[in-house]
Amino acid sequence: MTAPSYWQQASDDLAAGDPQMAELIERYADAGLISRGDPFATLARSVVGQQISVKAADAVWLRFSANVGAITPAAVLAAGATGLAGCGLSRRKIEYLSDLAGHFASGHLDPLRWNAMSDAEVIAELTKVRGIGRWTAEMFLIFNQLRPDVFPLDDIGLQRAVFARYFSGQKQTLKTLDRFGERWRPWRSVATWYLWRSLDPVLVEY
Repeated sequence: MTAPSYWQQASDDLAAGDPQMAELIERYADAGLISRGDPFATLARSVVGQQISVKAADAVWLRFSANVGAITPAAVLAAGATGLAGCGLSRRKIEYLSDLAGHFASGHLDPLRWNAMSDAEVIAELTKVRGIGRWTAEMFLIFNQLRPDVFPLDDIGLQRAVFARYFSGQKQTLKTLDRFGERWRPWRSVATWYLWRSLDPVLVEY
């Protein structure tokens, strides 16, 4: 898997106007954002992993995959609540996964349409699904759809990194953070990725 076609241009543009960002880009020049998995499986995994540890989420996902087989909307709907109950999922997560599968199966969520839609329009569609909030939708746009200019203001890691590198560790309001992030447009996803790296050099996969 390779980084998006825009990655080098984005990195060059970000480094040219921002010494702090340039240092990060040089440090992590051998890595980049990549997309893993199809849209339905990615969103299903995000639901499974909500509010539990990574280790627990991996265990539940393995049981879920074994029970369902192919991770498709049709397979999840065919399994039903009874078939999903033995996976270690809460009743609420079973409802969320069923709602997600229903949205895909009915065509209310159609990845083929998303290329013609703005980030805001895709987020609006995704957040109609139970269990998918704005943060999850933004992570999906960054890590699955590889959208170049998503700036997840509510992400704690992004906040910590910006405050540490640009504000001497002093917390700022989200409004200030939003304004500050304008300097990285139209590559705010790329800037966010590098800022995450500043906190944790281990690559983020979503």
